[in-house]
Amino acid sequence: MYKTVIASALLATSAVLPNVALAADPAPEHAFTSNVTLASEYIYRGIGQTNRKPALQGGFDYAHASGFYAGIWGSNVSWLSDGSATGAKISNSLELDFYGGFKNTVGDFGYDVGLLQYYYPGTYPSGFNSPNTLEGYAAVSYSILTLKYSHSFTDLFGWVDSKNSGYLDLTATYELMPGLNVVGHVGRQKVNGDASGGASYTDYKLGVTKDFSGTVVGLSYVATNASEAWYTNAFNKDLGKDRFVLSVTRSF
Repeated sequence: MYKTVIASALLATSAVLPNVALAADPAPEHAFTSNVTLASEYIYRGIGQTNRKPALQGGFDYAHASGFYAGIWGSNVSWLSDGSATGAKISNSLELDFYGGFKNTVGDFGYDVGLLQYYYPGTYPSGFNSPNTLEGYAAVSYSILTLKYSHSFTDLFGWVDSKNSGYLDLTATYELMPGLNVVGHVGRQKVNGDASGGASYTDYKLGVTKDFSGTVVGLSYVATNASEAWYTNAFNKDLGKDRFVLSVTRSF
């Protein structure tokens, strides 16, 4: 209703003053946004984080007109506490991500560099290698393609001696029609310090998203070649097995 009233007023003004250009409002110097997601499962880099159960997720973001941004994002998880079934006595049900960086465009190219801290609050047995992970990332984009590399400055999600692991991600997003996108992705996770190479793997995703006036519904098919021996949890669930994921996200 409010937007309709404003649009009518602008049309009336332009009819009275045909030679006066209507300037667009400048982009705000500071912008704050938030989002909430309900997903059939939380999958990260092709690996299940909630043992085939739903996830409630959400975050807050700040962006400056210069290109600087910062934010926090959280989700329920179970992959660490699932280890309690083997006697590890881990109490954790939450992942919190803190991030900040700078992004901008140069001609037809975009770039994005930043730091991301993964934090898993909880209680862990003595001597347990911390799952908390600090990564730096750099991405470049052109047209429908984005290429991103993430590098761990600490051990990666609790893998012993895995510092300097890397993840390379290529994503393509193609708009079929306004609000309807097809998304394709391939990523390669290299886990450093694993002499056998069994912990490293490749993941794939093909999906669609539809924006319904700020509510985005997504359906994706996710697959990996991750070794069952490395990525099967204490409940005999293969966390890298191929599956579909449904999500609904609302931005504010």
